[in-house]
Amino acid sequence: MIDDRTQDIEAMRARVDRMGEYLRLDAKSAEIAELEAKTAKPGFWDDQQSAQSIMASVSALRDEVNSYELVVTGLDDVEVANELAVSEEDAELSAEVRRDLALIASRVDDLELASWFTGEFDSGDAIVTILPGQGGLEAQDWAEMLMKMLTKYADRKKWKVDIHDAPAGNELGIDRALFTVHGHNAYGMLQAEAGVHRLVRISPTDEKKRRQTTFAGIEILPVLPDDVEIEIKEEDLRIDVYRSSGPGGQSVNTTDSAVRITHIPSNIVVTCQNEKSQHKNKETALTILKARLYEREEERRLKELEALKGEKKDISFGSQIRSYVLYPYQMVKDHRTGVETGNVDAVLDGAIDEFVVGYHRWRVGEQEAAVDRGGA
Repeated sequence: MIDDRTQDIEAMRARVDRMGEYLRLDAKSAEIAELEAKTAKPGFWDDQQSAQSIMASVSALRDEVNSYELVVTGLDDVEVANELAVSEEDAELSAEVRRDLALIASRVDDLELASWFTGEFDSGDAIVTILPGQGGLEAQDWAEMLMKMLTKYADRKKWKVDIHDAPAGNELGIDRALFTVHGHNAYGMLQAEAGVHRLVRISPTDEKKRRQTTFAGIEILPVLPDDVEIEIKEEDLRIDVYRSSGPGGQSVNTTDSAVRITHIPSNIVVTCQNEKSQHKNKETALTILKARLYEREEERRLKELEALKGEKKDISFGSQIRSYVLYPYQMVKDHRTGVETGNVDAVLDGAIDEFVVGYHRWRVGEQEAAVDRGGA
């Protein structure tokens, strides 16, 4: 007997139509046209960094629009094929319909993920800060492990990473990490990682091989667009320059190119040393300072921390969003969503899509439930 997939196709079409509304495809097509007009202007490539960013945005937006159109076309074709398979009782064509519908479902899952990012800065780049918490020197090692996990995840997503500051710890790991992730929906996606991460393992530095629990915190901020104005007065800044260093304190530059900017009124400190140019480091530090000042203003104005990065907690027991257990068993579990896996090595190697997607599906579900409760 031939399976009639009409109901599955209709349900899929309803889901696709709903996502088309969320994706605001007309607005995205208009944005593509606007950005492409910029690329045609004389001198567009004079600023290489800006030009590459615009081209990447055009490519990402065009991919999103094309992906949606490809799903719609594929669904039309599957509908016709299903009708033919049923009327002709063609088992081979029916099997092909089943395979094609599964492929479309996978593409729709990807589109659904993109439709969740409707925040003002969700589609843009992200500034990531990783700080060791409780656990002494081993927390510094854990901070470095998290930095590698996120940079490998970015590599899997084909995002570009610029590491601005990651000084070596006293004996192992890093004292902190500060880097920018450039990619479509980088800020939206990486908000899933904001919070306290807990590691349980046999201590690599303990001669008695006792179990150790350590913590590190991840903060995610958006790279603000140029049209977002944040006033920064020169007289409010203290700018220190020094020689940048690599692991172990060894000099990597022979000039004083590293920059530390202190915003005196807020006491916010930003350090950048990845570039050989002092000017470039200063420019990057000011971009990060701008994001931090924006965040502080949002917190003050809205009276809550959830505006950009969620509730801020101590980097210690009871505050973790996710636990990574290497001993006495192996498991990674997200305490918000319940998503878990026993493949710890893969997760630490950057395979965290399951957790990122799981978080956003949970987040959207919570938002929709809140709306339903409000309307009840």
